[in-house]
Amino acid sequence: MISWMQKHHKWLVITIWISAIAFIGAGVVGWGQYNYGKKATSVAKVGDVEISYQELQQSYTQMYNYFNQMMQGKFDEEQAKQFGLQKQALNQLINQALILNLAKSYNIQVTDAEILNVITTQQAFFTNGVFDKELYKTLLAKNNLTTKEYEEGLKKEMLISKTLNLLALNPTTLEKKSVQTALSVADKLNYKILDTSMVNVNASQEKLKALWESKKSEFMTEAGYDISYVVQPSINKQYSDGELTDYYNANKSQFVDANGNIQTEADAREQITKLLNQEATKKESLKTYITFKKGELDKNIPIKNVSISSSNNIFNQDVLKELAGLSTQKSFMKPKLVNNEFVIIKLNKKIPSVQKSFEEAKPQVYALFMATAKEEELLKIAQNSVATFNGTSTEFITVKDAKSITGLNEQEGAEFLGKLYSTNKKRGFVTLNDKRIVLFNILEQKLLTNSQDDVNSLVLKLKTDLLNENLLKILRKQYKTEIFAEGL
Repeated sequence: MISWMQKHHKWLVITIWISAIAFIGAGVVGWGQYNYGKKATSVAKVGDVEISYQELQQSYTQMYNYFNQMMQGKFDEEQAKQFGLQKQALNQLINQALILNLAKSYNIQVTDAEILNVITTQQAFFTNGVFDKELYKTLLAKNNLTTKEYEEGLKKEMLISKTLNLLALNPTTLEKKSVQTALSVADKLNYKILDTSMVNVNASQEKLKALWESKKSEFMTEAGYDISYVVQPSINKQYSDGELTDYYNANKSQFVDANGNIQTEADAREQITKLLNQEATKKESLKTYITFKKGELDKNIPIKNVSISSSNNIFNQDVLKELAGLSTQKSFMKPKLVNNEFVIIKLNKKIPSVQKSFEEAKPQVYALFMATAKEEELLKIAQNSVATFNGTSTEFITVKDAKSITGLNEQEGAEFLGKLYSTNKKRGFVTLNDKRIVLFNILEQKLLTNSQDDVNSLVLKLKTDLLNENLLKILRKQYKTEIFAEGL
């Protein structure tokens, strides 16, 4: 799946434009910590458009949830790192900012009336078939969005859509005929799949050390933080009917059932009690924070000491992000709610990233050496055998017959055929994204007749993709991009 996403990420970035409604019901996913050099609130600036930390967080969360849904809940942070999801999220926002600059240069605008029309027709905000303003506010609040933030995001989405729609293209008869002809070309193939299991390489100490010497700066320890912290004991008490009713009436829109309907006070009582206890605990934790800061902490409250980092984090990414902004002069963090507990944290010292010794880096060096060496050896095998190999033969197949390639799944078959039909060689090889190599020999070729393909949408997509790609290239030259987040 990762290899498929790597192959298609360019189009995914284009198709996963900010969709404000997609944030509704999406959980927030932590995406790491960065040093925001020049601007505390901006991750980047493109022309006159600034990209905020919150926008990046939302973009990352949206993309993460998209891929997690595609992979049926099996997408995790490690796979997100492999795919470079953080950078993809930023690139998506940069592309959007380029279009927004273009819209501004032509004075293209979205009115408040247009925004209101979209909001009041979004089914997520309906109760009994009618737009519900209270539900609208509640759902946004549950996703850590204000109405202003949501409407600004929606405005950007609509402005991007309006600008791109002005560039809409219609397929011509010649273009449709050309694509139809390309889809009708059928080849009878002989092919052979090579993979790294066919290769043996020697990872001697000398070779590993030479690789480490050449790439020392890539093998670094993880930056972290040495901290002390205390946990505020939770307050659990009973409240009078009047207290429960007063809280319910003041915060009624918070209590929504699975269908989006506001709960009765009776149904919400357990949740009301929980929230009142949470507020009482938070108030007490602020007192604990002050005494901890003054060095007057009650001796019965234990102080815990621990070192944390991105890969060894007992709290969450928000805590790491806030720790990055602390110093030994300003070392205390106000109470944070983590795993239903309020914690007060003191930064003792920052642990900088340092270069690893050869022995420390050896597992990483070995993995890099083996992967690189096997790829190189596999390429040599392909080059030496492409002229004489004899593998598996097919019947006549077209670019649509990805399922017909034995040894490759449908996605891999589509990748192979896509690369095959973009070459003009009769005999050769292609490298797949997962580093396997497919040798091929075109035995025979013919043009199929009476194909019934509807190519209109395909031609439109090809033209739109090419237009978007080249438009973004032009805009990148026209509008300067500054990135303030180190590591992106």
